[in-house]
Amino acid sequence: MTYSLLWLQPVLRNAGLKVAIVDGWETRGRGDMGQVEGVMCHHTANATAGNMPTLRTLVEGRPDLAGPLAQLGLGRDGTFYVVAAGRCNHAGEGMWQGCTTGNSSFIAIEAENSGAGEPWPSVQLDAFRRGVAALLARLQRGADACAGHKEYALPAGRKIDPSFDMAAFRQSVAGVMSGSFPVRPLIPSAEPSQAGHAQGRPTLRRGAVGELVKLIQGKVGANPDGYFGPHTEALVRAFQRSRSLVPDGIVGPLTWQALS
Repeated sequence: MTYSLLWLQPVLRNAGLKVAIVDGWETRGRGDMGQVEGVMCHHTANATAGNMPTLRTLVEGRPDLAGPLAQLGLGRDGTFYVVAAGRCNHAGEGMWQGCTTGNSSFIAIEAENSGAGEPWPSVQLDAFRRGVAALLARLQRGADACAGHKEYALPAGRKIDPSFDMAAFRQSVAGVMSGSFPVRPLIPSAEPSQAGHAQGRPTLRRGAVGELVKLIQGKVGANPDGYFGPHTEALVRAFQRSRSLVPDGIVGPLTWQALS
């Protein structure tokens, strides 16, 4: 069955954020959500290098806790990975503003960070703010409906994530929602690369059109009609997996290099 949070992907995309879907996300969950009250922020507590090395864990879970563990993963480069449209095992026992049903009432974002002094990349924090703001706007909630796991969890002190100051984070989310907080473009029109063939080529994703899209389609086996649609995106993700790249369906410098 498909679950109720099917709006996650379009809401984040419409906010100008980088979004990568994880195959099967529409039907992934521990059952459906209840009344959604807000968003809960987490960090993965994983020091492994890379953009989203815990993605498989978010999907499948751990030996002590069945997956999915969050609806959304947030990579170090600011990409949101849409993992599940249903309820996830992320909150445990706790309370925020009188709500004690964390798993069924909060959308979880697991941001990739060790939680042990690792600096937060500015592009990731900016995406975090913008993503939370977009979700809360869709829910018609204010910034106070965003909780840190460490604030929700009981007994107090049971959790430490996320490792940044939540009061300051909520203030910046409120600023994004009101238009008073400056935000940065997350996907530049062109990105440099060390590989000569990829130098200066634009980052392309679903919705793009043109000759470069035809070039990509020819490389991945899609009909070269020049439109970057869902079928082309699926084939790009399959190509990325075959080259051990992040399967986000977005053709950036590393994917251009592999295609070349």
